[in-house]
Amino acid sequence: MLKKILIGLGVVLILIQFIRPEKNESNENAYDISTNYQVPEDVNHLLKVSCNDCHSNKTEYPWYSNVQPVAWFLNSHVVDGKRHLNFSNFTKLPLAIQYHKFEEIVEMVEEKEMPIPSYTYFGLHPEADLTQDQRDQILDWSKAQMAYLKTTYPADSLVRKPRPKK
Repeated sequence: MLKKILIGLGVVLILIQFIRPEKNESNENAYDISTNYQVPEDVNHLLKVSCNDCHSNKTEYPWYSNVQPVAWFLNSHVVDGKRHLNFSNFTKLPLAIQYHKFEEIVEMVEEKEMPIPSYTYFGLHPEADLTQDQRDQILDWSKAQMAYLKTTYPADSLVRKPRPKK
C-alpha cells in the first residue's frame, strides 16, 4: 500500500511540473518610480537587490523557481507584492497614493517587515539582508521624497480620499 501511495505521489509531482504560473518578466517600466523621483544609485541598488523581485515588473528568478510547487509559492509572493507596491507602475498612481506608498515604505522598513524574512531564509538573497545603515538609506530617501511631494504639491492632493461606503 505504501508503495502505491509513493508512486501516486511521484506521478502527481511529475505532472504538476507542467502547470506553470506566468513569470513576471515584462519589464514594462514606462511609469517607473525613477521617471518622476530622484533615486540615487546606492538606493537604486538596494531597491534592486531587496525589493524589485516582488515589487516591480521584472523578477530575477532563481533556479528553484522552475520546480513546482515552489514556483506557485514564489508567484503568489510576487503577485501579492505587486498588489501592495509596484515600483514599475508607481508614477501611474494618483499623488495621494504615491505619498501613501512612501509612508508604507517607511513603516515596513522601520518595522523590519520588508524584505520579508522568507526572502533571505537559508542564505537565499544574502544581499537583501539589509544592515541598519542600508535601511536608513532607504528610509532617508523615502522621507525625502515625501518632503518633496509636500513642498511641490498642494496638501489636499496628498490626502487619500475616503472610500465610498457600500
